[in-house]
Amino acid sequence: MGVDLSKGAAWMNGEIIPIQDAKISVLDWGLTRSDITYDVVHVWEGKFFRIDDYLDRFMVSIEKLRLDIPQSRADIKRILHEMVGASGLQSAYVSMVASRGTPSVPGTRDPRLTNNHFYAWVVPFIWVIPQEVAKRGAHILLSESATRIGMKSVDATVKNYHWGDMTKGLFEALDAGYDTAILLDDDGFVTEGPGFNIFAIVDGKVITPRSGMLEGISRRTVLEICAELGLPHEVKDITAEEFLSAEEVFTATTAGGPVPVTRVNDRILGNDVPGPMAEQITKTYWDWHERTELTETITYD
Repeated sequence: MGVDLSKGAAWMNGEIIPIQDAKISVLDWGLTRSDITYDVVHVWEGKFFRIDDYLDRFMVSIEKLRLDIPQSRADIKRILHEMVGASGLQSAYVSMVASRGTPSVPGTRDPRLTNNHFYAWVVPFIWVIPQEVAKRGAHILLSESATRIGMKSVDATVKNYHWGDMTKGLFEALDAGYDTAILLDDDGFVTEGPGFNIFAIVDGKVITPRSGMLEGISRRTVLEICAELGLPHEVKDITAEEFLSAEEVFTATTAGGPVPVTRVNDRILGNDVPGPMAEQITKTYWDWHERTELTETITYD
């Protein structure tokens, strides 16, 4: 009888193991210094969605952080396919990770003297914003307690675990009764939320921030949907005042796709129900999961 991987699986050191058995060293700089990058692709109904786009971004992140892992892009893609196939999970959240690793010289502060490594894991599909919340529309707070960490310190286009600012904003939002938070940068422009990009519809145009945030693949998908549907759209700096004047707001994330927002701070949008443009974009997003050019079928064990 095979090992039960229904709760999730991990690939580490050439082996596929149950997720609960996956471990890294307490000396790993990915843990002690957040010196690590990762990316997440989702599986929906037995198919990867836009896996090549996620792999492209992951490889760029590895290069920007000057990580040197043994696996090639082709190796990583094969590993993800094999791991998900072994798990049996038809809809899943799949993470690929490259870490600085443990120092080869104890006590060194030289990042060149570390053992960089790769691992991956998969769990059943995750919804960053729970489905019941998405159905009624998320309630979000523009954080006042935290601003997004500056790009000169941490490159937000490299997916990372530097979540001190996000966590501070989340505590503020949750304590005030909201579902999640949005962070501004030090100049007062909208950036992103914990695990998602943000969109607003202002004067009939779909707008999204241009800096201070991860350039999400779901974000890219939404912009491509807007182009195909003929919806006016723009990537631009968005002030808090402009954001608060929006007719509609929605989020976009690999872990759940677009999600409408019905309340921002104390402002109720669209009579407290999801807006028509957000709903049209959301429907199209999930319809695109049937496009063969955007999906790859997984072979299950």
